[in-house]
Amino acid sequence: MNPILDIRNLTIALESPEGPVKVLDGFNLQLAEGEIHTLVGESGSGKSLLAKAILGFIQPKWRITADRLWWRQQDLLAMTTSQRRAITSQDMAMIFQNPASYLDPYVRVGHQLEEVMMRRQSTRLFRRKREQREQLSQLLQQVEIDDIDAIYTSYPSQLSDGVAQKIGVAMALAHRPKFLVADEPTSAMGPYTRHQIYQQLARLNRDDGMSILLITQDLTSMMPQTERLSFIYCGQLMEVGPKDELLSRPRHPYTDAMCKMSFLDQSYPAKTKLPTLPGAIPTSQNLPIGCRLGPRCPNAQRICVQRPELRMSNKRQFACHYPLGDGDDNE
Repeated sequence: MNPILDIRNLTIALESPEGPVKVLDGFNLQLAEGEIHTLVGESGSGKSLLAKAILGFIQPKWRITADRLWWRQQDLLAMTTSQRRAITSQDMAMIFQNPASYLDPYVRVGHQLEEVMMRRQSTRLFRRKREQREQLSQLLQQVEIDDIDAIYTSYPSQLSDGVAQKIGVAMALAHRPKFLVADEPTSAMGPYTRHQIYQQLARLNRDDGMSILLITQDLTSMMPQTERLSFIYCGQLMEVGPKDELLSRPRHPYTDAMCKMSFLDQSYPAKTKLPTLPGAIPTSQNLPIGCRLGPRCPNAQRICVQRPELRMSNKRQFACHYPLGDGDDNE
């Protein structure tokens, strides 16, 4: 079966005084219809940039190339701006990491929600204003907003960070998209509200077949229903495969480090050295050659200045010259 989203060798270069910088470097991602896929990486790894490229939120200075950037077998890069916008508005939606910055500060929240819902719904379904208000009230209740009347008449500047994030979720779900990109969708929410939001996303996935790409820098924030994981570092794909396999037996050192840092055992004795990667993620002006994890990788050797090819091992792929558990390629 063909993937609903097929990305192969996607590169995004940004102009800089020193020349173009590949902030996304030959990235691959395939998403099946109805799949929940989680993309994991530290802050600054290119996750949000990838999401914006998929939905067409592209800046003029970006230079984008790809062997494939396909949606339902259609080449998104070959489309005109209006064709791309039509697909995005009908089939796709995104929950932004900082949703308040994407709301019009001069328009009341209720009116902005109405506009989003009208993109998809037939106008005859909303001949009565009360009908529309009832549907929007139900939507806000689903994202755990109780004081609906107050929120409906509020301006974005009057919202707390947590409520603004809930509004961002509601706006993304208003027209029931076929594909949702959720960029850190619950970062400003407590555990209970996070659970409620994820339950709502899981229901839409189950009932409507909505495909979901969840973006996070913390494995503890992924949806429990996640089927596959992709790990990204400095714009390069490190490893991708079934969730349970990657969590129980990672092959890439970066996957292993992210798992250990996300699921820390709280019973560590005092003064025990916690599992971390040495150093810090480099800036876009100082990206290493070859495997970009090299300077921080405990397994790195001289050959790592050459970028490793993606290797297939059962149902997973990883890019590493010295993978963990080498010799298990027939696992």
